[in-house]
Amino acid sequence: MNIMLFHSTYGLRPAVRDAADRLRAAGHEVWTPDLFEGRTFGTVEEGMALKDELGKDELLRRAILAAAPYSERGLVYAGFSFGAATAQTLALGDDKARGLLLLHGTSDIAESASVDDLPVQLHVAEPDAFEPDDWLGAWYLRMGRVGADVEVYRYPGAGHLYTDPGLPDYDEEAAEATWRVALGFLDTL
Repeated sequence: MNIMLFHSTYGLRPAVRDAADRLRAAGHEVWTPDLFEGRTFGTVEEGMALKDELGKDELLRRAILAAAPYSERGLVYAGFSFGAATAQTLALGDDKARGLLLLHGTSDIAESASVDDLPVQLHVAEPDAFEPDDWLGAWYLRMGRVGADVEVYRYPGAGHLYTDPGLPDYDEEAAEATWRVALGFLDTL
């Protein structure tokens, strides 16, 4: 499977590269575009400040440019938190998308979005301040209406970015469970 994996607002940290290596070890081809052009951050607030400074349109432009050379192959879009939101936007706009793997995040859904049974898997902490229950319920229903086939996995007690061993949110048990399920999902595509 060809996977375009987007980083969180922390930037392209070692955890993203390690995730890509894990996916490669399972037989997938993986690209990890650096939307922040080498900048990484120690806090969410610092990363959000750069995200806001660059703006949504510029970051989306960078993501599209990163994916464009590979989209004809039928990509699985994937990402962490902000990167998951980016992956979702691209997947819903790419009629060749093979799947969508969301780790720790979702995004608004364009009114014009429409897909044909796009397989989607979301892994998120429970509770998660960035993905509150009412938002997730509405997101799930909307994704179904646009034609996605969605699976949601919740991890009670885990922190927001619980798959990143370099952050305080890290939860080894939840992270390993996530990767087990996610790799199984990718094998079905």
